[in-house]
Amino acid sequence: MSAATVPSSRRHRAVRTRASLTCGTLVALASAIALAGCGSSNPGGTTADPASVVPASVALYVGASVRPQGTLKTNALAAGHALTGQGDPYLQLLAALQTPGSPKLSFAHDVSSWLGPNGGVFLSSLHDSGSLPSLLEQGLLGGSGSASFPFGSGGAQGAIVLDTSNASAARSFLNTQAAHAGAHPKSLDGTSYDASAGGVAFALVQRFAVIGSESGVRSVIDAAHGAGALVHASDYSKLVGQAPAGALAHVYTNAGATAAGEAQAGSSSQAGGEQLSQLLRVLAGANPANVSLIPTTSSLSLAADTLSPAGAAHTGGLLEADPEAAQAFDELPGEAWLAIGLGHLASDIDQDAQDIEALTSLGSPGPLAPSTGISFSSLLQGLLTPLHALGASTPQARSEFASWMGSAGVFASGANLAELKAGVAISSTDPARSRAAVSELAAQLRKGGAKVSPTTVAGTEAAVSVTVSGLPVALDIADGRASNGRTKLVIGVGEQSVADALDPPTTLSSAAPSAAAASGLGEGIHPSLLVNFPTFISLLEGVGLLEQPPISQVLPYLRASSSLIGGGRQLGGEAARFRLVLGLQNGAGEASG
Repeated sequence: MSAATVPSSRRHRAVRTRASLTCGTLVALASAIALAGCGSSNPGGTTADPASVVPASVALYVGASVRPQGTLKTNALAAGHALTGQGDPYLQLLAALQTPGSPKLSFAHDVSSWLGPNGGVFLSSLHDSGSLPSLLEQGLLGGSGSASFPFGSGGAQGAIVLDTSNASAARSFLNTQAAHAGAHPKSLDGTSYDASAGGVAFALVQRFAVIGSESGVRSVIDAAHGAGALVHASDYSKLVGQAPAGALAHVYTNAGATAAGEAQAGSSSQAGGEQLSQLLRVLAGANPANVSLIPTTSSLSLAADTLSPAGAAHTGGLLEADPEAAQAFDELPGEAWLAIGLGHLASDIDQDAQDIEALTSLGSPGPLAPSTGISFSSLLQGLLTPLHALGASTPQARSEFASWMGSAGVFASGANLAELKAGVAISSTDPARSRAAVSELAAQLRKGGAKVSPTTVAGTEAAVSVTVSGLPVALDIADGRASNGRTKLVIGVGEQSVADALDPPTTLSSAAPSAAAASGLGEGIHPSLLVNFPTFISLLEGVGLLEQPPISQVLPYLRASSSLIGGGRQLGGEAARFRLVLGLQNGAGEASG
């Protein structure tokens, strides 16, 4: 079987939030076609690339080695077991091939005799992705519920495309599944296929076993007959051609096709499809992206490669590799367990806040925790309130705030709530303007209902205390000169957080975790993201938020993870890479690497 992961996904922004919310979805997508085979012998097969018959216009495509061998097989099994806790972490993903009317499938009996080395799954559009993400995530985590086959007239539009080692056996399997589904023979351009009244179709196309919606299967037949295959698409070829070695699976998204699919869908979009579309738009912006999944025995790595128009300053989306982020990261306190470097804040801050909110909407809003009166959603909204004010799309905000903002860093430190220090430190290119911005930001927050009072913070030239709805503690907003001589405006959880942001005892530039992160990322990438999951979980547990969505929905993944590190670099030309490495716990609950 193959492949799983997290992800998490990522530019450098609120990855703390992002890591929690996108983890399950990215695991499902990256594992979408890892259906079976880790325990099998060498399957032979055509070794053909499913992308050669997948239409070029797809909104999303996942390709994978579904019967890996050697080191890749060892790494896939080890990482899958560490992430899910299951002895055979991919077996339940066979449910993706269990079409309507089919009995439960057995890999050894139903699939092993014909499945080749490669597989793929694609979505023609994202507005109607159906139950695909939930089906695959459930298969990975071993949930007790059941999800229906995702493709069909009322579900996802697209198909699963599998290389075959025995075309005759594959055809027999397809015929059996078609009979269970009550499908009837049809044909397109001389190629026969079967389709059911529910819009589920089955075909053998150039030795590829294809199962999906009828429109998806027909588009595969068209591509095979020269209508334009994904493998020949310019953006796809560029991205796949520079993908790193050792990948078990890769996820390609075509932002243009995504937008077109949404426009065509209009208001009929289904909730699951809207979430998937929103996730990809937030992560990749308006750019084509290819995310490679690379497992080891102690980690799962995501290499997110994006293309941007020639001359673009930066790509947009949370997977952007911004060179300013690493410097901001280096200036954060050395003991931070959460550290995120942000670049180009003046142009990105409002979009960043919107993206974070969009990601939080992917999880169900949790009720207030009875013991604390707070929820994950209320905490996040409270923390984002000042950022929304700073990034408001008004002439006044651009003059008072954006005019002086440079890079920024987000940090949190402290092993428990009593020791917690956290804040956002924004570098200033104009000390006079950022000093004036303290009172101007306070005025904007007061208009929004926040309680504002003057305060003094040692080492700063202007400071206010702000109580924002949703936060149980006051925020101190202060402007002062940092230890490196640069002026910074800091939004901190208490006076000590401001002090640590301006004059930390040590910085990440010389801290051991930063050096370890750089080593873990490789490729000469300097980190701009660091998260320690055990500390994060411990703090959430302290305020009673582990049982609330969206945290409760991805908690198994978080508990299986030790750390998340990330950083980006330019690949040359239009391409850039942001690399994420998720450290995994071993079976004894210790960090495995």
